Amino acid sequence: MTAPQPHVRAVLALGSNLGEREGTLQGAVADLVDRPEVRLLNVSPVVTTKPVGGPPGQPDFLNMVIAVETTLEPLDLLAHCQAVELAHHRTREVRWGARTLDVDIISYGSVTSADPVLTLPHPRAAGRAFVLYPWSLMDPQATLAGESVAALAAAAPDMAGIAHVQDVPQGQEP
Repeated sequence: MTAPQPHVRAVLALGSNLGEREGTLQGAVADLVDRPEVRLLNVSPVVTTKPVGGPPGQPDFLNMVIAVETTLEPLDLLAHCQAVELAHHRTREVRWGARTLDVDIISYGSVTSADPVLTLPHPRAAGRAFVLYPWSLMDPQATLAGESVAALAAAAPDMAGIAHVQDVPQGQEP
């Protein structure tokens, strides 16, 4: 008999700028926690943001962050996130292009990794208000690599592109 895997707190960032964005985010949160190895701990408000990087002329994104507790190993959690993206019709044609759903693992406990398949913490998260701002609303005491998430959000170049905040999607409170 194998020992049970320890529970690890992970932070996931979700974004959508194609299709029925709000419904996609709601469905994705439900799908991400619709297995026994992943339990929802907290949900950020949804923010509207301008696209960062990628081709010009993309629609605005809806972005949010969730905290989960999981027994999945990091690469298994990544595979699960990518399966949820695929279930919501994610295609990967243009880097940072418009998409129905993007799910990124921002942090996985205290794990650090330079693996090109899954770098932890997420290598660009510390400079992206579209991740940091909703995360700071969800958890004002949060830190990333020892720095305040709220302070990182305030200093992020895309902070001015955050248009407004919506309430937590219906039915997604932990």
